[in-house]
Amino acid sequence: MVGFFKQTIRDLPLDGQTVLVRVDYNVPLNDEGKIDDDLRIRASIPTLEYLLKRGCKLVLISHLGRPEGVDPSLSLAPIAVLLQELLGHDVRFIDECVGEAVYQGVRRAPKGSVLLLENLRFHPEEEADDHEFAKKLAKHSQASYFVQDGFSVVHRAHASTHAITLFLPSVAGFLIEQEYTSITEAMEEPKRPLVAVLGGAKVSDKILVVERFVKIADKIVIGGAMANTFLAYRGYSVGKSKVETDQKDTLDHLYAAARKKVGDNVDEFIILPTDVAVAPAVDEEEKRTIRSVKAMQPDDMALDIGDVTIEQFVATINSAATVIWNGPMGVDELSEFAHGSARLCLALATHPNITSIIGGGDTADFVLKWDGNGGKSFTHISTGGGASLDLMAGKKLPGVESLLDSHH
Repeated sequence: MVGFFKQTIRDLPLDGQTVLVRVDYNVPLNDEGKIDDDLRIRASIPTLEYLLKRGCKLVLISHLGRPEGVDPSLSLAPIAVLLQELLGHDVRFIDECVGEAVYQGVRRAPKGSVLLLENLRFHPEEEADDHEFAKKLAKHSQASYFVQDGFSVVHRAHASTHAITLFLPSVAGFLIEQEYTSITEAMEEPKRPLVAVLGGAKVSDKILVVERFVKIADKIVIGGAMANTFLAYRGYSVGKSKVETDQKDTLDHLYAAARKKVGDNVDEFIILPTDVAVAPAVDEEEKRTIRSVKAMQPDDMALDIGDVTIEQFVATINSAATVIWNGPMGVDELSEFAHGSARLCLALATHPNITSIIGGGDTADFVLKWDGNGGKSFTHISTGGGASLDLMAGKKLPGVESLLDSHH
């Protein structure tokens, strides 16, 4: 069992204190500006409920999107409405995150209050890890302690993940602890066989993760647009499919490491599609056509794994004890090309004995939409895209490293 190496909210004398909590409410919004997926908000609830039971006054900070200055379309005001509903507790919204309005709003709020401050990234100092901005966050919130519970941002050194810890005693919330231990345990002490399922668009985004899986996994399954780059490297013609042409040296290195590990059985260790679902364009109107990877046409775009490959990938998953999945198998926002990702979901959901760790970002979004059980059909769905990838790759996370060390 992997232990957590930082102090958590269980380790502090929090009763009746004002606590500054970094949550991650950077949720996807639809075309109407409505919240499309509330996983990250729901994931923060256990920490908030624990602090409220201790009589704390909570001051919550987060970002939303990538605003350039103040952008009303990226205000956290609508998040406060949904959080109040999910938490079952009054949530007050303050339309700034530093300044006199914050100071007075916090000062007047009674113990047991929850206040959500405005988008941190309306201030460029947030992403600059600015110490003066972090000092204002600490001073104007009047907090005695800082709790880091925004997993998806802890791989970045920002004012609300790193600099803030210089001004307040800082510990982890329950989400940080759960994310860190679930992913680290699956990587370092997995039940075997361990199968890594990797998809998404780019090999270059996941080089370090693939390298680590070559060392620790029993099998690696490659799908999505990422598979096109592998197939092209292996000598297949992939038509008009998206391919990274600058990854030869990287794949030379990966395959050399794989051969060192498994000898001539490399194609049974790094498993690529044998057929793909193709179309001439990425469009909802296009129909799914199955093509062997040996018979792709010049105008074909591979947009999903094919039917034979789906069965092969599912059989590989069914033989596993631990599956770590990061990256969709196709263009799964189009129903015709979501078959591969959906079948992987079904395989994992119908085998609860398999420890299933779903990487964040697009994979988590798809899995949650597929699952009618709020994600409970899987062992762990990560709220962090880049953070989960960095943790899987064995990188240190600045927003976790800067917290107080565990007494153990």
